[in-house]
Amino acid sequence: MSNVTVQARISENLKQDAEAVFSAIGMSTAEAIRLFLQQTVNSGGLPFQPTAKTPNADTLAAMNELEDGGGKTFSTTDDLFADWDS
Repeated sequence: MSNVTVQARISENLKQDAEAVFSAIGMSTAEAIRLFLQQTVNSGGLPFQPTAKTPNADTLAAMNELEDGGGKTFSTTDDLFADWDS
């Protein structure tokens, strides 16, 4: 069976971050892509549950503070930046 080429456009940062992960586990990007495609076929769908990026602890604390009625809110970015300068 002959091989074909698959191309995808991604950001340079995503490529570098992913390559660092693959390298740490001894895998090339091409091997990781082949593994992903094979597992997709084997499972008949995505081989993982897609998730949204989770906010860090500081962001979650700020979100909770606002939900509890605390923190500051601003009507405009000008108001926000004016508050930073004070």
